[in-house]
Amino acid sequence: MSVNYAAGLTPYANKGVCGLPEHFDNPEELKAKVETLAQLIKESQYLVVHSGAGISTSAGIPDFRGPKGVWTLEEKGESPHFDTTFEDARPSFTHMALLGLQRAGYLKYLISQNVDGLHVRSGFPRDLLSELHGNMFVEECEKCGRQYVREKVIGVMGLKPTGRYCEVVRSRGLRACRGKLISTILDWEDALPDRDLNKADDASRRADLALTLGTSLQIKPSGDLPLLTKRKGGKLVIVNLQPTKHDKHAHLRIHGYVDDVMKQLMELLGLEIPKWDGPTVCESSTATTETTADVKPPKIGAASGLHLPSLFYEARISILCNGSQVFAKVDNYCGRRVAAWLFQSIKALDLTHTEATNVKAKNTTAADTMAYT
Repeated sequence: MSVNYAAGLTPYANKGVCGLPEHFDNPEELKAKVETLAQLIKESQYLVVHSGAGISTSAGIPDFRGPKGVWTLEEKGESPHFDTTFEDARPSFTHMALLGLQRAGYLKYLISQNVDGLHVRSGFPRDLLSELHGNMFVEECEKCGRQYVREKVIGVMGLKPTGRYCEVVRSRGLRACRGKLISTILDWEDALPDRDLNKADDASRRADLALTLGTSLQIKPSGDLPLLTKRKGGKLVIVNLQPTKHDKHAHLRIHGYVDDVMKQLMELLGLEIPKWDGPTVCESSTATTETTADVKPPKIGAASGLHLPSLFYEARISILCNGSQVFAKVDNYCGRRVAAWLFQSIKALDLTHTEATNVKAKNTTAADTMAYT
């Protein structure tokens, strides 16, 4: 819960302006503004979305500076109300709509200040996502940089060690990395992760349209990234009920619940909302092909104990699960160690092991397939 996250941060005086009044566009205004937004998106060549805590409130996770936000209530000496845990929270309509926009080719990159992990759990491709403040479900090897997506929250904050160690084997015959795993959640004074920040910076400069959803844009440098798009001649659209730091720079300002805005937007664009069938992890935006489009990846819970898909990253292996079968797509196959890894994954998924196709080539250029039933 965001309240537990907030309680885990070190004391900090400057948390921004909290509790500003909300403003709502009337139905006619909202409709007209969303129609304008839809046209801007159709004309855009490179749309970047910046998401904040406001997109997760409908999932039961409180925001921070809203009228009932964690820090707003803290200033009043009151306790925040929460409806769910991070583990039980389901992606909101907006989370799934963003996935739909990405799959339709409109959304090129997503930058989030949220730590709730709902973008990842919605199935949004991690290679098109910057989580600038970390993810409650992700820990990272401080030695090799490999990240592990877990089923449960890490339980440690401030980039501190989690007590686990990296199990990546970089090449055949070598021992596992064994680097210490650390939390990816930032504390107030922690620097933003270079990898995520650099990609977010590049995407913001490249964008011709920046859309901010549910964020007051108060925290630097995350909140200033949309201005990079503006400075390059792009347009800025802000969707938020409260005033934001950069309202004066916005080409369009929409005052409405983000879920309501996204529902109208998806209808205008003629796009369906992807169905959420439980937490899944999508590492790459290019992983889904025409032949695997309907194959469901394993749930985080089934794979997390084996550190999938991170463990298979070096050999470029993706695990796909469809009913009673598990398929492992193998690129650049190096050694039989991969078979042992796959066998372990099958055991974890409670399936019987039968190797249907042997991968014989070494360092293959085309993707081979190993199937187990």
